[in-house]
Order: sequence, then structure tokens, then C-alpha cells
Amino acid sequence: MTLQADSAAAPPPLPPPDSAATNGISPTAEETSQPPRPTPPPELRVPIWWPEDGTLSMDWVENLMRCFDWCSRNVPPSELPSVLPVEVFDSLILVASKMLHKEPNCVPVDPFRPTLDDNSTPSDSAAAASVVVVGDVHGQLHDLLFLLRDAGFPSRDRIFVFNGDYVDRGAWGLETFLLLLAWKVFMPHNIYLLRGNHESKYCTSVYGFEKEVMVKYGDKGKHVYRKCLGCFEGLPLASIIAGCVYTAHGGLFRSVTVMPSKRLKGKKNRKINVNHESKILSLGSLEELCKARRSVLDPPWEGPNLIPGDVLWSDPSKNPGLAPNKERGIGLMWGPDCTEEFLKKYQLKVT
Repeated sequence: MTLQADSAAAPPPLPPPDSAATNGISPTAEETSQPPRPTPPPELRVPIWWPEDGTLSMDWVENLMRCFDWCSRNVPPSELPSVLPVEVFDSLILVASKMLHKEPNCVPVDPFRPTLDDNSTPSDSAAAASVVVVGDVHGQLHDLLFLLRDAGFPSRDRIFVFNGDYVDRGAWGLETFLLLLAWKVFMPHNIYLLRGNHESKYCTSVYGFEKEVMVKYGDKGKHVYRKCLGCFEGLPLASIIAGCVYTAHGGLFRSVTVMPSKRLKGKKNRKINVNHESKILSLGSLEELCKARRSVLDPPWEGPNLIPGDVLWSDPSKNPGLAPNKERGIGLMWGPDCTEEFLKKYQLKVT
């Protein structure tokens, strides 16, 4: 049997206690249209915290991955600080920056490691870890998450070398870069982060990363952006894997020739100048690469410190020799003869 209420006698429903109607104020269209804030699933630890002892664990990094994944699908960009507070960002970027700045311009990646016995003690025999080289990520957080889960996380048996361009173009450049920094801090010898041409002040101000950070962190955005730029300066320029594979975001680079200037009166006035004005281009050496000054916001296209710009911006060419990269306005075009010369000189197999 169905009972029907007498609509004429029923009192009108009361507004909810927190409604603006209780104060005699009608709710605005914005208030009524806003969806409720999504609640993170119970397995996520939100907001993310920084460990008291400053030591990251696999559990911490995996939680960061899951939080970023959930946040990217459910939370407006401006609410990222509710998931990753700026204080946690500061701690992560500080530790990672110190670590990266200590690495050489060209990092050696050694996949040959002593095998472990049943007691996890290194033995005399060595086994080669697999090395995964990754190109541009450009803020594609979900592609990065898929890659890490599909190829396997960095480990003693699996090394990752990322060739730069973590930010710009994609919507999650900040989360992508910070996730890789977390892996670097957790496993510094199992993941290597090289610099790309987009890890610069110029590119990030033009192609979206600066704006992304400002939207996500609001009044703290300038602080977060400056910290990221400082970290970019510490990223190494190139790597040599297993002594035989050269990797860089751009490629080969010129020699910065050194020649004595015209002698003036007296030996004290004799100077050594870098002849960066020479129009004759010759291939640079690994020794020169190691001495280049990489701590610059924007690699220069003129002056004595041209190697960072070459390594980050140069392109291969079918034409032999070295030539200025006129299309880009920075870096070089290098031919197959230069590749062959570089490989033979340093007994490499791939570049």
C-alpha cells in the first residue's frame, strides 16, 4: 500500500544549516554551481609531507606518484598546494639542486655493477643493468607514469637517463619535473637527469611553464618558479653510458680555441684570450665540455661560453662539417663526418 502525503498540509523544507538562506541571503550563482571538492581515496596520504629525517623511501615516492595522478584528474590546478605544500616543494628542490650541482657536465653512467649474493653482499662478479634513455617528456605526466610502470621503476638493475625537456607545452610540467627530482633524490645512481633547451628562462617564459607555475601556486608562484630555474642550472649537459654511448639533448659542440693575444710590453701584460670570434669551426673535446660553465639561466649564443648552447640546441645535418644553426639562431649543424670523428676520437659506438 502506498501512502501519499498531503502536500497542502506539509510544511516547507528547511534550508541546510550552512546555507546562505539561513542568514536571509540568497546563494549566488557561483556558490550553487561549484561542485563539491573531491575527497582523495583513503590510500593516498594528502597533503604530502616531507620526512622528518629528510630521507625519501619507495613508499614516499610511490605516494607522490599516486597523489599527482589523482590530483591531475580531480583537482583544479590552483589547488595543487593543498596536495603539495610549498614547504615540501622547497625541501625537495633544495636537496635535488644540491645533488645535481655536484655532478659533472658530462656524467658517466656505469651499468656494470657487482652482483649481490643471498645476503645482499656485493660479490666479485658483475652484471650489467639495463639502461633506458628517455627523450622529451614536456609535461606529459601520465605518459611518464605509464613509462615508469611499464618499463619498471629505477632500480639496481634498471637505470634511467632522461635527456631533458621536462617542462613546457604539457599541462603538468611542474609535477613531471618534481616527480623525477624525487626519484633522483631517492636513487641518485639509478636515474640521471640531463638538461634540455627548455630548461631555461627564455623557453619557460614563452612556452608555458612559467604561467603554469603561477596558476598553480598563486602568490607563491614567483618563488616556486625561481627555485625551478635555479635547479635547471644544475642539470648536467650530457652523459656517457658504459663508456661507449654519448647522449645529450642537442648533440655535438664546437671547440672554444684558446690563443695568446697580441703581446704588449712586458710579460706581465701578456694575456690568454678565448678566440670565440673565429669563423673557422672545429669539433670540441670532452675536456672542453667538462670545463664549460653550465650554471646559466639561458645558454648564450655569443661570447666565450658557447658549449652549453651547442650541446642543448645543435641539430644533425646531412651536409658534412660544422655550420652555424641559422634556423635556431643558436647552436650548430653537424654532419656525419663530425659524428664519425667524435666516435673514433673517444672510442664510442653511438652518439
